Amino acid sequence: MSAQLDNRIRVFRAEKRMSQSDLAEAIGVSRKTISTIEVGRFVPSTIIALKIANYFDAPVEEIFSLKVSEG
Repeated sequence: MSAQLDNRIRVFRAEKRMSQSDLAEAIGVSRKTISTIEVGRFVPSTIIALKIANYFDAPVEEIFSLKVSEG
């Protein structure tokens, strides 16, 4: 069984009409960090995930979810 972290960061950013750079600046990371998290190449630390959730005033589970596949 393997697991992958899915996220809805792009959706939340679109609702606020903000760029990756805007979000990165707001939570104190680089734009590249936001980009690699969004496309699934980088799994964020707990601190970064919580900062993103806090910024959007949403539960972390609403932004991030675990996608589990058999095999």
